[in-house]
Amino acid sequence: MQVFGKFSTNFDMDYLVEHYLYISNTEDEKLSVEDLKMMLKKKRKSVAGTVFLYNPEVAPKGYKLSRFLQEDGFEAYDEYVELNDDPKAYLLNAAFKEHYKGKLIEIKYLFNYNRENIEPTAVLEEFDADLDKLNSTQLTRYDRELNYQDIPNIRLSGKFVFFGMGHKYDRHHKNIIAYAIALSNHIHKLDKQIVFMYDKNYDEDECRKIAYFLSPYATGKMRDIRANALKEVFKEIPPKLVQIR
Repeated sequence: MQVFGKFSTNFDMDYLVEHYLYISNTEDEKLSVEDLKMMLKKKRKSVAGTVFLYNPEVAPKGYKLSRFLQEDGFEAYDEYVELNDDPKAYLLNAAFKEHYKGKLIEIKYLFNYNRENIEPTAVLEEFDADLDKLNSTQLTRYDRELNYQDIPNIRLSGKFVFFGMGHKYDRHHKNIIAYAIALSNHIHKLDKQIVFMYDKNYDEDECRKIAYFLSPYATGKMRDIRANALKEVFKEIPPKLVQIR
């Protein structure tokens, strides 16, 4: 397994604007950045599908997670770089390694702002306020192109889309909820296999309508349950919806 990404920055904020997980054929196989670029020139063949998560919390190889990497000497903005492995990447790799060796998995986010422990913080209040301005000429706190998905023009490669961006949206963050629902509704119109994990609170159709998509990541007793459920989603081709009971 290897992880690659591309960071962009504006107003002393870092955004992970591209993110790929490479499922290695063997433990010894190593992909270079140039190899990645060659694969991305043939996305239809090289990218198996897309995973949607909430926001990134990653760092380039040789760096620690930081709110502004430039302060730590990072200069490779807008270039592909290899990223540090982390438990979240290993969890995804465990689910994909059975059927997707030699393939890239694209990871996209509701919000590209690269920061740990974003929930709950004042950042979400700012996101919610930004989303109210997104389709206007008003200035946003976070870069509108770097942080947010351009839903009507979103481009997806591969055959499947896995939604795992969460389900516990704060009720008063109405714009964030509407944004997640709009993303879900638009992607369901595309010619993709849509999969996610859900529980007994809602049925499949209700989950789609309200963007209720369980994250593959959890703590406590749910950690292994979610991880095993994710493996079940991708146990076969094509992947399938999985209900956690």
